[in-house]
Amino acid sequence: MTDVFGLSQKDTSPVSGQAAHEQVVFCADERSGLRAIIAIHNTALGPSLGGTRFYPYDNEQAALADVLNLARAMAYKNALAGLDLGGGKAVIIGDPAKDKSEALLRAYGRFIESLGGRYITACDVGTYSEDMDLIARETTYATGRTPANGGAGDSSILTAFGVFQGMRAAAQHKYGTPSLKGRRVGVEGVGKVGHRLVDHLVEAGAEVVICDVSERAVERVRARHPQVDALAGQQDIIAADIDVYAPCALGGSLDDDTVAKLRAGIVCGGANNQLAHPGVEKQLAERGVLYAPDYLVNSGGVIQVADEIGGFDMERARAKASQIFDTTLKIFAIADEEGVPPAVAADRLAERRMSEVGRIRAIWLGH
Repeated sequence: MTDVFGLSQKDTSPVSGQAAHEQVVFCADERSGLRAIIAIHNTALGPSLGGTRFYPYDNEQAALADVLNLARAMAYKNALAGLDLGGGKAVIIGDPAKDKSEALLRAYGRFIESLGGRYITACDVGTYSEDMDLIARETTYATGRTPANGGAGDSSILTAFGVFQGMRAAAQHKYGTPSLKGRRVGVEGVGKVGHRLVDHLVEAGAEVVICDVSERAVERVRARHPQVDALAGQQDIIAADIDVYAPCALGGSLDDDTVAKLRAGIVCGGANNQLAHPGVEKQLAERGVLYAPDYLVNSGGVIQVADEIGGFDMERARAKASQIFDTTLKIFAIADEEGVPPAVAADRLAERRMSEVGRIRAIWLGH
């Protein structure tokens, strides 16, 4: 039997002493095959916003651990992005290629609606704007819909743009210039976000090497950019002579083994929860590797879908996402000043905003 409360407080806590999640909801609809978990970590700044991941987890415990970590990361991401939104996330257990259906997605939308706005969903691994359109037929709390339905469309557009801005800031901090021209960048994962990041890098004059578990994804990138080299897998990217390592696949890519072998001087990518366990951020710092916190640099996507809540405007969202450059530089400066890794500095800044701004919600409005 799953111990939801014990797991949320102990087993998945990336930071010692992390507060428990506010709410964890298990959703099941036998006829459609829906099995989903919605996790709300923190609503200090506003309703929780985070995508829905559709993934064939080995078991319920693995799904629960993932959604709890992802929800926490969203709380910090939204806080650093300057949004008046808390952190939440959801996972649907199953193979999206086989199990996804209109009935399943609409049943899931009903569960979201039942939360009364405490959780707002969007796209993530295994879900797309067209899926959000179906979910939105049962709930008003779905973003990332198609432009034809008044939505922001594919959030990977500004996710990749934001990662690129974070990478420019990391180059500025480490090399004294934001230019990536001539820099060799290894991109692990060229799916939704990764292939768009490659576009930005090639345009900026970087030398790019890639890897992906999908040969089709690699072929798509190389058809567009024949000069891009493809390597066999993550270990080849890690061991390659590169300046920047950009993890853009699933989380946990930075563990003891990869950090020991990593040759890049900068880590900056679009994947969530890149640090496999607490302490990896210190190992990176000790090796002189500049780590751009993942939830900071990949926040362009949530900025994009959050803009949809008030009526989407791409130029406005893009302008806000461009601020990731300045925020990343600020995090590096705080880290240097306080003598801590950038990941710790980012956590402190996010926690400060959640505490200071969240506190004013205790002021009674009289209704």
